[in-house]
Amino acid sequence: MASVSGGVLALATMTRNTVLRDAMPVPDALAGRSVVVVGLMGAGKTSIGRRLAARLGLPFRDADAEIEAAAGCTIPELFSRYGEQAFRDGERRLIRRLLAGDPLVLAFGGGAFIDPETRAVVREEAVSVWLRCTLPVLVRRVAGRSHRPMLHGGDPAEIMQRLMDQRYPVYAEADVIVDCTDEPPDVTTSLVLDALVAWRAPRRLTVSLTSASYDVVIGDGLLRRAGALLAPRLPQKRAVIVTDETVAALHLPTLRHGLAETAFTASEIVVPAGEASKSLDSYVDVLNRLLDARVERRTAVIALGGGVVGDLAGFAAATTLRGLPFVQMPTTLLAQVDSSVGGKTGVNTKHGKNLAGAFYQPRIVLADTATLATLPPRELRAGYAETFKAGLIGDAAFFAWCERYGAAVVGGNTEAQGEAIRRACAFKAAVVGDDEREEKPNDGRALLNLGHTFGHALEAEYGYSGGLLHGEGVAVGLGLAFRLSVRLGHCNPADAERVIAHVSAVGLPAELALLNRRFSAATLIGHMRRDKKVQDGALKFVLARGIGQAFTATDVPEDAVNELLRDAGCTA
Repeated sequence: MASVSGGVLALATMTRNTVLRDAMPVPDALAGRSVVVVGLMGAGKTSIGRRLAARLGLPFRDADAEIEAAAGCTIPELFSRYGEQAFRDGERRLIRRLLAGDPLVLAFGGGAFIDPETRAVVREEAVSVWLRCTLPVLVRRVAGRSHRPMLHGGDPAEIMQRLMDQRYPVYAEADVIVDCTDEPPDVTTSLVLDALVAWRAPRRLTVSLTSASYDVVIGDGLLRRAGALLAPRLPQKRAVIVTDETVAALHLPTLRHGLAETAFTASEIVVPAGEASKSLDSYVDVLNRLLDARVERRTAVIALGGGVVGDLAGFAAATTLRGLPFVQMPTTLLAQVDSSVGGKTGVNTKHGKNLAGAFYQPRIVLADTATLATLPPRELRAGYAETFKAGLIGDAAFFAWCERYGAAVVGGNTEAQGEAIRRACAFKAAVVGDDEREEKPNDGRALLNLGHTFGHALEAEYGYSGGLLHGEGVAVGLGLAFRLSVRLGHCNPADAERVIAHVSAVGLPAELALLNRRFSAATLIGHMRRDKKVQDGALKFVLARGIGQAFTATDVPEDAVNELLRDAGCTA
């Protein structure tokens, strides 16, 4: 195969094809990227690829033709002389070099996309398009073609079906899938162009930690593409999905289909919806059901749901067989911007919230913004509290963005939601990367608890029954934290009023009085004393010197907290 390898080296310096005139503008999603066309023999990769290149005004290359030109012999001769493995090695090197150059349209041979290293290069350098055809269409197109080495010595239909079984689950990892029939090539080309125009690369950011790193992927329709997104990240195409009854009815069928498309096998564990499932009893039940399913150490646990499901499933994944691969698929805004990122998992106990758990990082987070359309407006608003909180802690520009676009986020604007999630997750990723296990007592992850000391006390008073959502408690807590900061002389009163005004503007409770419940200051402080953030018996608060200037304090006089709560409407 040396001749093929030598030919590949020469290809790196070859002049590109002349760009055709009168081409359509390249879609924004393709700017600076190549297009790779994949599919089985007979799918029309070369004919469609050539037409697509002409329409986009890009050069066209056919990987098989380039190999033949470099080697000086045909593909069947290469298979015969050197074997398939040597051919694939040369093919891989050629593809890498072509995609490393200027944008082009590149048609792959039928087996090229099967190579994991090649797929990794394609994900980085190109947008991949799978021309998906049914068996009858393919058989009609390849019948009688003697130049196809893989069709020699057998029935074409049987061979093609076997190849479909082997390759279609891998082709399904392509970015764009276009179903092709017997329509003319120009019609298929138009279908591909329409799909490319509609395609949007999901937003991505990386959480970089000492122990590991993983991507947070944000976009519309990610559950439908779950198998394609997970296959490169997981060691086994087997998973157990942990979800709740509400989410299962809404999103489990979509996830099942998205996994099956790439030949994942999956079973499910469905728990009751609500905070009550975040308990030690539920944890033990999920653990036993994972073991009943005979999971292996490479079997993934997928958390499909909100923060309760993510925390519960993550804790079970962390402790089953001393750790199973874990995937977060948050379906609420609260989980997408907060609990799914950072690796905190756990359950509540009778002593308080999140008192049993573990730090356990996911392999990947898929935040599908399409799931937000199914949320009740109250839950969407509650999740938004954790979103703009990031701006209050350390990103004043982000809070200003939230003041401008917050109404669009809670109003269901998917573009605004995607950008808000990206910004909030990017902020949290930076904080977690600097303090993965919350070991910096006065900064780092501790700052993410802004508003939480008050919020958790309110949740505990409600008994985690759902009468008060976590984000609603945090929203009230943020206002109280800023007002406490003002009382202690740390913060300008105008900043506190600005925070409370924004909380109110997006429909969240900004005052204790709006919760329509009477609270005792002494009782709330008692809940605070049982919070896991208590240090040496002293209450610990995250306060602020202004918007984006949070800090921790352990010297807050209890009398000041008591006075604040009583002025907010609490009894003694």
